[in-house]
Amino acid sequence: MPIVYTKKTEMPCGDPAVRRTNWDEVALGYSEERAIAEARRCIQCQEPLCEQGCPVNIPIRDFIRRVAQSDFEGAARIIRSKNILPAICGRVCPVEDQCEELCVVLGKQEPVAIGRLERFVADWERRAGAHEAAKPPKRGAKKVAVIGSGPAGLTVASDLAQLGYSVTIFEALHAIGGVLRYGIPEFRLPKAIVDEDMERLKGRGVEFQANVVVGKTITIDQLMDEMGYEAVFVGTGAGSPKFMGVPGENHKGIYSANEFLTRVNLMRANAFPDYDTPVRRPKRAVIIGAGDTAMDAVRTAIRLGADEAHIVYRRSEQQMTARAEDYSRAKEEGAIFDWLTLPTRFTGDDQGWVTTMECLRMELGEPDDSGRRRPVPISGSEFTMDIDLAVIALGTNPNPLIPQTTRGLEINDHGCVVADSETGRTSREGVFAGGDIVTGAATVILAMGAGRVAATAIHEYLERKAADRKRTPSGDKRRRHRKTAG
Repeated sequence: MPIVYTKKTEMPCGDPAVRRTNWDEVALGYSEERAIAEARRCIQCQEPLCEQGCPVNIPIRDFIRRVAQSDFEGAARIIRSKNILPAICGRVCPVEDQCEELCVVLGKQEPVAIGRLERFVADWERRAGAHEAAKPPKRGAKKVAVIGSGPAGLTVASDLAQLGYSVTIFEALHAIGGVLRYGIPEFRLPKAIVDEDMERLKGRGVEFQANVVVGKTITIDQLMDEMGYEAVFVGTGAGSPKFMGVPGENHKGIYSANEFLTRVNLMRANAFPDYDTPVRRPKRAVIIGAGDTAMDAVRTAIRLGADEAHIVYRRSEQQMTARAEDYSRAKEEGAIFDWLTLPTRFTGDDQGWVTTMECLRMELGEPDDSGRRRPVPISGSEFTMDIDLAVIALGTNPNPLIPQTTRGLEINDHGCVVADSETGRTSREGVFAGGDIVTGAATVILAMGAGRVAATAIHEYLERKAADRKRTPSGDKRRRHRKTAG
């Protein structure tokens, strides 16, 4: 009888003492032997519930079976039939809250490591050169504009290009990839992987135009009325940062997480002066928040040379929203966690640089609207931290530029574009939207799922438009005559 392993096959990682000094990828990936061992933990259930948790409907059971059989090429074909970014998703998707959460072995043992296996297959495919070069379809006459080159926009563009549409992605920044490029550090997602996936999309016939800020450079009205685009997909994400609104928050050395990570990930601030986009190299850094972005920021501060890098969070450890894996790795690398701590004021020196952060200790009270116990201040618990860098990682809001410059585009009270969840249709004829601009900040794979839904709806919309154009007035007259005669 075969041995049943109740825990996931371990993911090899770099030494924490070494990796905190460089930008190399931390998780090293499965070997073939480890991948096969993990795949054989899958019981190949008749009704794979895990697939219900995948927003892009990867046939998880089938690809894992192929891995268990050492058919890695077959596994790659299965994954790529649904997911255009498997190497990325295998690294950054919160699988513990999606596919792995529904794994039927959960409760008796740890779930099958679906995300790690997806990454293994994608990495094997890349090393083996087994990925078939895409044959670009002939670009059709029907033009579709995609605004934003994040995961939602990339998925829409890929699906529509394969259907023969002439698709152009407009990106505000100088490099393609959206949050995949500017928001996720190199040590978690090497940019060479993003580059390879962008090249594959170009091979499918997708055109990219960088440095185009839709809403300023051009508008959606111009795209549709003057430039001949018959449909537009808005996938601009949620990149407008939230701040605390406390005194002194405008001191130098205080960044939003979005700016901090963009400077380092996209503009190579970590290599200053070779790259002329400096970011302060801290000695005592604080990151306010405890989500995935906060973990990325604190680990980035460590690699920038911080002697101390703190996570400061007004709630408890049990209430943080970061992935357990990233939290564990941050601890290994020396991050310090100040739970139940609320910043109340920043102060600075004569040059305007931040020097201290005043705080209050908190305790948990009654549950709030989210169901979590509300943090309340402890009287007389004030204290001060000496700091030289602060990063505010409290989430983001949708970028308001496109809603402000597009007539007839409805938004909700949170500034999100209102779009039908089944189609991505907005209140504006021919304009579709998906991803964080609709839901608020969420995950890569959820944005990809929204992109796939919208691509299908855009295709149906344009097919109907084409059919309507083919109807002649005489044909309409004959149909009305037949109806009257009947």
